[in-house]
Amino acid sequence: MDLNLVIPTTPNPNISEFRQGDRITVTVKVREGERERLQAFEGDVIRKRGRGLGSTFTVRRVSHGIAVERTFPYYSPSVESVKLVRHQKSRQARPYYLRSLYGKAARLKEDRRRSRR
Repeated sequence: MDLNLVIPTTPNPNISEFRQGDRITVTVKVREGERERLQAFEGDVIRKRGRGLGSTFTVRRVSHGIAVERTFPYYSPSVESVKLVRHQKSRQARPYYLRSLYGKAARLKEDRRRSRR
């Protein structure tokens, strides 16, 4: 049985369209005790997977020389918004090769053809 038929779901309107390799900023609700605040996580999309409720995307960033990858679900209420920073060219559909690169070699070039749209 398909869960989408039982529970009606609506995609988050604050998630903009993006592809693998693009640089995005994900704003996430973080709960610390009784307080709740928003935290931004900016990095390159290295993976998009799934359709429907189980769909996720993984964002990778390097902070102070340490690489951090976070996986976010599309339909989570904790994801406040996703904003596209820039379109980038990726040599592969899932740029896992960025994991073995560092410094300037880990940068992706801007895709100007998609930026003009």
